[in-house]
Amino acid sequence: MKQGLGTQLRHLIDLLDGDVAAAYDEAGLAYRPRYTPVMRVLGEHGSASIGEVAAFAGITQPAATQTVALMRKEGLVAIVRGRDARQRLVTLSAQGQALLPQLQVCWAATARAAASLDAELAFPLSQCLAEAIAALQATPYIERIRAARINHHKEPS
Repeated sequence: MKQGLGTQLRHLIDLLDGDVAAAYDEAGLAYRPRYTPVMRVLGEHGSASIGEVAAFAGITQPAATQTVALMRKEGLVAIVRGRDARQRLVTLSAQGQALLPQLQVCWAATARAAASLDAELAFPLSQCLAEAIAALQATPYIERIRAARINHHKEPS
């Protein structure tokens, strides 16, 4: 039975994230792969609002909020007041700052591994994913599903 696109993507994420998590473990780091987009943003920008974290990292605001909450529980980030007393900014804690150099070594190894995977494929996965994301931003999947429903009903029986 042919697996659907969603099933294949979830399986791919499981394969990638599971092994990336194992690599962090082998490096002696208690760290989750899902923290990486937030860590990269904060490592580059110093501090950012949740909305900025989401925008810079290319993740949804709810995902950024959930990830930051988990990272805060683990002591990797802190929430501080911005210039405006109402504004809250996410920043790396001392623990998060101390972890960055080790993470950067892991990220470089992961990037080299991704390049080796791309080299083995008929079409580089990173390019294919970028094209798929761009296509879905242009025409969201829900619109494609709706069009497929309409077109199905128009087909002669």
